[in-house]
Amino acid sequence: MTAAVADRRAVRPALPAAPAWWADVAGTLAALSLLVVTALWTADRGVQELLAGAATGLTSLGRLTGLLSADLMLIQVVLMARVPLLERRFGQDRIARWHRLAGFTSFHLLLAHVLLTVLGYAGTARQGVLAETWDLVVTYPGMLLATAALALLVLVVVTSVRAARRRLRYESWHLLHLYAYLGVALALPHQLWTGADFLASPLARAYWWTVYLLALASVLVWRIGLPAWRSLRHRIEVAAVVPEAPGVTSVWLRGRDLHRLPVRAGQFLLWRFLDGPGWSRAHPYSLSAPPHGDLMRITVKDLGDDSARVAALRPGTRVLIEGPYGRLTGQHWRGGGITMLACGVGITPLLALLWELPYAPGRTVLAYRARTPEDLAFADELDRLAAERGLIVHHLVGPRAAQPSWLPAYAEGLADAEALRRLSPGVAGHDVFLCGPDGWVDAVRAATRAAGVPDAHVHHELFAW
Repeated sequence: MTAAVADRRAVRPALPAAPAWWADVAGTLAALSLLVVTALWTADRGVQELLAGAATGLTSLGRLTGLLSADLMLIQVVLMARVPLLERRFGQDRIARWHRLAGFTSFHLLLAHVLLTVLGYAGTARQGVLAETWDLVVTYPGMLLATAALALLVLVVVTSVRAARRRLRYESWHLLHLYAYLGVALALPHQLWTGADFLASPLARAYWWTVYLLALASVLVWRIGLPAWRSLRHRIEVAAVVPEAPGVTSVWLRGRDLHRLPVRAGQFLLWRFLDGPGWSRAHPYSLSAPPHGDLMRITVKDLGDDSARVAALRPGTRVLIEGPYGRLTGQHWRGGGITMLACGVGITPLLALLWELPYAPGRTVLAYRARTPEDLAFADELDRLAAERGLIVHHLVGPRAAQPSWLPAYAEGLADAEALRRLSPGVAGHDVFLCGPDGWVDAVRAATRAAGVPDAHVHHELFAW
C-alpha cells in the first residue's frame, strides 16, 4: 500500500483560517466576561459588604472568588470543546496553555471561595470552622453535590500537575480529565439554589444561563456531535497493519468519502479502535499519509501503553474518529526552502507533509534523528522522495548526548546551531517544521534561534490533551 502515497503532488485546499482580528475579539470577550461577573457582584452590594466587617467581608470576598472561579471554569470548558474556529486560529499549543492557566487559576479561586465562605459564615454564626463546614455541607441545598464537584476537580487538577501527568498513560489521563465536565455539572445546582449573585437580578440570571448554555452547546456540538457525525459518515475501518521498524507499526485505514474529511498532512486525530476492552480510550496519532482515494495511514510507536494494541489490530476493525486537529500543516509554507527535523516516530506528520507539499528539487532538507539504524522507519519512502522529489535526507543515528542537544552523542562539541547550518545551509530563510519529544523539540528551537531562524517560521505542535 506504500504506492498509494507515492503519486501525491498537489496541496489539499486549506481550510479557511479565522480572521486575524478573531484573536482580539476572543480575548476581549473572555476578559469582558470577568468584568461582567465583577460588576454583577458589585451591583449586589459586594463592595459594601466587603467593608461592613470582618465576617461579612470574608463572605463577600468568598462570593467574588466563587463567581470568578465559575466564569473561568466555563471559559475552560469552551477551550476544551475543540471549537474549530479556535483550533484553526490559535492551534493546540496556545489553547492548551490558556486552558492550563484558566484551569489552575479557577481551581485556586475555588479553594479561596470555599475557605473564605466557611470563615465568613463561621464568624457570623460564632461557631468553629469544622462545625460550620459540616452545617454548610449537610444543610444547604446543593452543597453535597458541590462537595462532590470539588472532589472531582481536585482529582483533575492533581493528575494535571506535570509530575503526575508524566506517570500516567495518555489514555488514562484523558479519561480522568473528562471528569472536569461532571464537576462543572455538579456545581451548577449549588449556584442555582444558594448562589445569591445568581439569583440577585434578572440580568444576573440571564448572564449565567447564557454562559452555561453556550458552554454546554460547545461541548455537545463540537466534542460529541461533530465526531459522531464524521465517524458515521466516513465509516472508517482498518485495511491493513504493516510493521515499519522495531516497535513502529503503520495502520492503513479505509473509509467512505475521505476526500470530504477536512484533514491535511501534519494534522492528527483522536482514534478509538473498536477491537474490544479499552475501545473508549482515545489515542492521538498523526497521519503519516493524508487521504488518497479511500485510504489514509497512521504510524504508531509502541510506548508500552495502549499503543501496543495497534500492532494486533485486524483488518475490518471499525474506528471512531475525533478531529482533525493541529496547525502543523502546509498552510504555513511560504513557497521557498524547507527544513524538517524529526526524532523517532516524530517522522510521522513530517512524512505526510513531504508527500503533500510541492517543493522544488533540492530545496527541502530532512534531518531524521534515531538511536539505531533499525529505528529508522520509512526508508523506502524517503529514498523515493530523494530520487523523485529531490529531498535531501540526513540520518542522525546514535545514542543521546550527555548534555541537552538535538544531536546524537558523537556530535558533542559541535554547536547545535552550527550543525543545523551545515545540514541545511539556507535554514535561516527556510520554513522549519519539527516533531519529536518535548525536550528534543526545545533543543531544536534553541538551535533554530541561534541559527537566525525567526520564531514565526518555526512550526511544531504538541498533542496537548
